[in-house]
Amino acid sequence: MGKFSDAFERQNKGSLVQHEELKQEIPKRLGVPKSEATLLKKALLKGEFSDKLVTLSESDSADVESFKVLRGQVLFPRDRQVPKSILVTSALPGEGKSYVAANLALSLALSIDEYVVAIDTDLRRPRLHQFFGYPTTLGLHDYLTGRVRLEELILESGIYKLSLLPAGKIARNATELLSSNMMAAFLTEVKEKLKDRFMIIDSPPCQVMAETKPLAQRVDGIVLVVMANKTPRKEIEKAIENIGREKILGVVFNGYEQVRKSYYHYYDRYYKGK
Repeated sequence: MGKFSDAFERQNKGSLVQHEELKQEIPKRLGVPKSEATLLKKALLKGEFSDKLVTLSESDSADVESFKVLRGQVLFPRDRQVPKSILVTSALPGEGKSYVAANLALSLALSIDEYVVAIDTDLRRPRLHQFFGYPTTLGLHDYLTGRVRLEELILESGIYKLSLLPAGKIARNATELLSSNMMAAFLTEVKEKLKDRFMIIDSPPCQVMAETKPLAQRVDGIVLVVMANKTPRKEIEKAIENIGREKILGVVFNGYEQVRKSYYHYYDRYYKGK
């Protein structure tokens, strides 16, 4: 089981898009992609992205290098096939799983050959759309209730090779929806229609929400996010057993300040000549 100590939650940097401040917006259909440089420049100038997308906002930082390490673990795994569908979860809420999911998806998309779709399955506390500057819109909830087709839900992220499928509105019956045959049909349809893409799936915390286990059974690999000095060891062990030890690609330790400072020291010396 790989361990990564250097993906860190960016607390208190900027503000995410607030639902109440934005009007509902009809999803944009995917069109012919423009050059990545053009899209990045336009998006950054308009301020569409959250600062927590450190892969964009701090492209030369040690944090970004950590996501590249995690990307390498995904693209070049040991003793297994390359996982095309990856669940990102945590034991408890507030550990930074959405942050890791968004930046891992972006890091994969910025590599040479990989296409990615980031999917938000957290129907209780959806967050992925905020990272990319979208207000609450149609999403997975609407598919699972039979209201819309898959093609109507896929949004442009503003980054070439990265698409977004948001969760939609908050659901009271999230466990039933994500454990349903419709959810199984959804994952099958995504794999068939978007077979050239990695699926990065932001899921609910596995120790407090029952819907994560059936999701874990339907993906190729899992990244577990753990908040350093917060999550009890027993909860981590229970989470690993609950979602399946054999599928875990790595554990991201979020907020590990001691290792972070050391990493920055060596990173600065190596790349910046300090």
